Amino acid sequence: MPRPPEPPAGRPRVPRFTPAEHRVHRATAVLMAVCVLTAACLYLPFLAELVGRRALMVAVHEWSGILLPVPLLLGLASRALRTDLRHLNRFGPHDRRWLRAALRRRGDRPAGKFNAGQKLYAAWIAGAVLVMAATGLLMWFTHLAPLVWRTGATFVHDWLALTVIVVIAGHVWKAYADPESRRGMRTGSVDAGWAAREHPLWEHEDKTR
Repeated sequence: MPRPPEPPAGRPRVPRFTPAEHRVHRATAVLMAVCVLTAACLYLPFLAELVGRRALMVAVHEWSGILLPVPLLLGLASRALRTDLRHLNRFGPHDRRWLRAALRRRGDRPAGKFNAGQKLYAAWIAGAVLVMAATGLLMWFTHLAPLVWRTGATFVHDWLALTVIVVIAGHVWKAYADPESRRGMRTGSVDAGWAAREHPLWEHEDKTR
């Protein structure tokens, strides 16, 4: 993904993310990418033939999946990350208004530090990772459950994986369409005008937390 051009010097900036949050996001993204790529090498015949070393791909896929929650768990030591998780976990009336406006393609979309779409994405991907980890463990340790459970786990794991890929692709597309949002994750700060336009309730949210 190309890096957005830097904004003109002197424009006011608003702190958005700490280095710890950046590292958690980056590490989680890398592990997720490894999971997706190794899964593709296991399930797509032309990639399987090209890469080979199926046993290695299986091992890397399994361990990257097991390690996926680790960056977030380590990041809980950061007060800023814990605060942002509380923001993501709160869904208020303004979030419902944001969703209605988004569905109707209207411009008035009130949002705090995170908009309703980001909150739904975070909740969905967290739940999906837990389900993927549980079903993956059943597939990895075959003695944990009877065959019918493992068959069901394989079905859920495979189809949920496809859904996760689609949802992540949407996440990446939205990030690509908003260079200032990407800059905020990369540098830790965003343009004050962008913050007031895209997240007008953010300042009030910070004052009342």
